[in-house]
Amino acid sequence: MNKRLFSLDYLRGLAAFGIMIYHYFTWTFGTYDASTFLGRIGVYGVSVFYILSGLTLFHTYYDKMGPSKAEVITFFKKRFFRIFPLLWLVTITSIILLKKSPSPLDLALNLSGLFGFFKWDTYFSTGVWSIGNELVFYVLFPFFILFLKQFKPLLVLLTITLFGFYIYFGFLVLNPTQALGEQWRNYVNPLNQVFIFMSGFLMGYFFQKIKVKNYLVVTILTFSIFCFTFYPAEGNTISIVTGINRLVFTALSFGICFGFYQLAFQLPDFLHQRLSILGEISYSVYLIHPLVYQVIGILMKISNKYLFHFSDSVKLMLSIVITLILSNLVYEYFEKYFMKLGRKI
Repeated sequence: MNKRLFSLDYLRGLAAFGIMIYHYFTWTFGTYDASTFLGRIGVYGVSVFYILSGLTLFHTYYDKMGPSKAEVITFFKKRFFRIFPLLWLVTITSIILLKKSPSPLDLALNLSGLFGFFKWDTYFSTGVWSIGNELVFYVLFPFFILFLKQFKPLLVLLTITLFGFYIYFGFLVLNPTQALGEQWRNYVNPLNQVFIFMSGFLMGYFFQKIKVKNYLVVTILTFSIFCFTFYPAEGNTISIVTGINRLVFTALSFGICFGFYQLAFQLPDFLHQRLSILGEISYSVYLIHPLVYQVIGILMKISNKYLFHFSDSVKLMLSIVITLILSNLVYEYFEKYFMKLGRKI
């Protein structure tokens, strides 16, 4: 079950790239609402990450992880070295750029990763909230495996409970008449997101030995992407994370992930290599892109005042190119070092 699924790398990279483009266009040209493809990617790109995370962790650890404490410790050790070094780098850099001193408690919660459990809306760089959510999911993940292997009724009960939280937030907690930004703390609550992660885990379990025919996979994938793009929804993005629309867009995100998961062919080398690299550097792209945009903005203000004037379009293109180059360097010379270190210890 440990064969690498390159199609998931493709989707992971495309999701990170889509979120980056959403942020860059929003910060440059203004807000994109729920009727736009970018507005939808900005919200559900993270949901795709969660589904892929649950699916990939199942695919990687289901056969390896049992009741042994050593196997669980190994899982957390590898996750620590995969997540925390870059998270620390981004957090410290963000604090320096903000030129504000955080409270000792907020700093400790962010550096320890515990902010996801206690103050999930207190973070220092755009997008880091989702990493806090992921750390909560990682704590639950060994229980998913344990219950699946030894106490399946408990897994059923847990699934129902987490789906209940998902419904509770989508239909009762989040107010569809208020902007999403005004309810951000409730939206980024891990209890509002954890069922999406679990859906990826369950996808891996139910379809690990089932191969859906390619024509049906392509049909599901095409239908999901088409509906994700053209499904009628408008106004503030709160409209696509509440009520029936939340069920629809979550199902479409699930369909897209399922389609990529079940794809039975590898793209031509030219595309395969580039999309695989984009998937590998997706964590860097996701975390680094807000910092790149901020630094370029500072430099361009100086240039516009004393040297040459640069348009917003130039700023946008420079941000994209520099983010991709820098993310590749960070992955090769920073992330890989700590991943290897995690395997050695």
